[in-house]
Amino acid sequence: MRALKQARKLIEKKPESPAAQALSTLVVALESETPFALQSLYQLDYDDFELALDVLKEWRLDRYYSSKVRLLDLSVQLGEMRQEAPAKAAVVAAKPAEATAPAVKA
Repeated sequence: MRALKQARKLIEKKPESPAAQALSTLVVALESETPFALQSLYQLDYDDFELALDVLKEWRLDRYYSSKVRLLDLSVQLGEMRQEAPAKAAVVAAKPAEATAPAVKA
């Protein structure tokens, strides 16, 4: 199985795992050509670290375009979910305060 496909399957199966988080961040950084913190790869277990290296190799070859697009799409979705979670928590935390605030009469 190709590394890009393996990475996609890992992200789909366990999106909250450190490996999925690191791989999805790596994929987005590769596609957007933005910096990536390598220390997040060093925190992975050996198999996931090897998978990340294989993703880098395949990405560089750029021959697996369809796999790359599917993996990128999933990685972007996961990134958006991570950004929405703190925002939702802030909204939930703010609601009780709004409910107890006195109503202002016009």
